[in-house]
Amino acid sequence: MTESQKDLVKATVPVLRESGVALTSYFYNRMLSNNPELKETFNMGHQRSGAQAQALAGAVLAYAENIDDPSVLAPVIELIAHKHVSLNIQSPDYAIVGENLLHSISEVLSISMDDPLIEAWGVAYGQLADVFINAEKAIYEQHQQTKGSWLGWRSFKIAKKVQESSEITSFYLKPSDDGDLPTHQAGQYISVRVLVEELGLKQPRQYTLSDSPQQDYLRISVKREDEKGDLAGGWVSNTLHGLTEGAEIEVSAPTGNFFLFDKDRPNVLISGGVGLTPMISMLNHLASLDMPESVYFYHACRNGKVHAMKSHVQELNAKFPQLTHLVAYEFPETHDQLGQDYDIAGRLDLSALSDDQLPKDADYYLCGPMPFMAEQQKALVARGIPAENIHSEAFGTGGVKLSA
Repeated sequence: MTESQKDLVKATVPVLRESGVALTSYFYNRMLSNNPELKETFNMGHQRSGAQAQALAGAVLAYAENIDDPSVLAPVIELIAHKHVSLNIQSPDYAIVGENLLHSISEVLSISMDDPLIEAWGVAYGQLADVFINAEKAIYEQHQQTKGSWLGWRSFKIAKKVQESSEITSFYLKPSDDGDLPTHQAGQYISVRVLVEELGLKQPRQYTLSDSPQQDYLRISVKREDEKGDLAGGWVSNTLHGLTEGAEIEVSAPTGNFFLFDKDRPNVLISGGVGLTPMISMLNHLASLDMPESVYFYHACRNGKVHAMKSHVQELNAKFPQLTHLVAYEFPETHDQLGQDYDIAGRLDLSALSDDQLPKDADYYLCGPMPFMAEQQKALVARGIPAENIHSEAFGTGGVKLSA
């Protein structure tokens, strides 16, 4: 890019801050109208809620703000590249996105496609697309070289369903072709794609694998998303809950850059709600290794009815003295028993824990709702935990990397 083109892109930053979501909403409506086949690539629930438009608006703004040195966005690019691979996004898709994005900028800002600003954004987008295409090519090649892995979608059957709480059900998935499975990293995720009858479309959704690597199945634990007031339920999640054992779904290969990094260090696993799924995967993996170092498992949820996999963690806690286990119920029910079902009444407050419960030489993993993770991140940094030792993952569109 020329310096004048960079200046033009940077000049759009105030507009993106003010009207970025309006622009990206217009873009998605335009693209999905012109290319309806992409409705089976993009999650329409995220379109309905506006989450996809908000995520893209944030990404476009970040790119414009860092156009002089896009390398600072490398961690975010890596995270999104894994998401794209999980959805089987290919290089030709970037041309479709680029064309619709540039036309959207032109139409929303009421400027000609011949305007120098459109040319500048065309060059900027082309460079960013190349970065993503190359990053994704490397991940695709890694899958090709991994025994048992695959590219794109593969048919799986639901071998078993297990109700874990009033909201969460585990699905044990086995390949329909009875073929091999790859050894994934504890904490990684898959995409599943199901036919949503209400839409008449196949719809994808990403779910973290909730068990340590197994030879003959993949397990996901899915929260049923009921309608609440004006908020609609989750199309994919609720479709899954309605499927019976033996039903077939489409699955992408395990991927993602949020996983257990070092089994030989103390590890602190902090989760909220259904965010416990990657933590259970990590915990089970460490248990399979007889927990070579201390492990701290801290979980927060509303009450005992929604507390998934409680008995499983309690059994591991009894088996491994090096496992410290704390549970916080924000709204305990009358049948919940303090000291047995949970340890803390109210929200999980890391500032109230002792130094022994938050070791400075440990790796920390966070997963759960965004406000929950932001609160725990802030508390850990305030306690002197190095920011580089704190790793986070968010469910939903695009994921997140929290900074100190």
